[in-house]
Amino acid sequence: QLLFEKVIKMSIKENVDYIKEELSSQEKFLENFVKGERFYKKYKTLIFAFIAIAILGGIGLVIKNNIDESNKLKANIAFNKVLQNSTDTQALEELKNTNEKLYEVALFLQAKKENKAVDINIPLLKELSKYQVALANKNVDELTNLSMQNDFLLKEFAIFNKALLLSNEGKYDDAKATLKLIPQTSKAFELANLLNHYL
Repeated sequence: QLLFEKVIKMSIKENVDYIKEELSSQEKFLENFVKGERFYKKYKTLIFAFIAIAILGGIGLVIKNNIDESNKLKANIAFNKVLQNSTDTQALEELKNTNEKLYEVALFLQAKKENKAVDINIPLLKELSKYQVALANKNVDELTNLSMQNDFLLKEFAIFNKALLLSNEGKYDDAKATLKLIPQTSKAFELANLLNHYL
């Protein structure tokens, strides 16, 4: 009977502990629920504003991506029209409105055909434009300026062309001195050797 009483006491104690735990977890749940409700009531406006901003931001991003894709397609079509007809002002205007860099490339190609300088912001194309105009105008001073720029892509070719112009003017010593500025590692070195041999 003692054993039976012990088992009953243990069972009752376990039941009481279980009930306490259940009540405690329910109290915590209710407490958290009340805290959550207070937080919601206090910051309801902010929560809705944040959700609205997130939704509007997502919609805005989708719209922006669609506009960008549309502009890319329009720019490509306009650029192809300009390549076929460099005087197509409507296509140039469309290109200017949809893709500024591609517009500047089109201006560069147009200026190249006409041997004119063009005011563009892409550094490499700006230098190439100056180079082509200097060659077309046989401008030794401009070729000298371009060859003095360390980062100019066609630096050695500018030096070579300067030497070529000098030799055409009969300034052979100046041409030889200019050709010495072209390093052996340059792709223009073979041309420089040929010209030097001719001089």
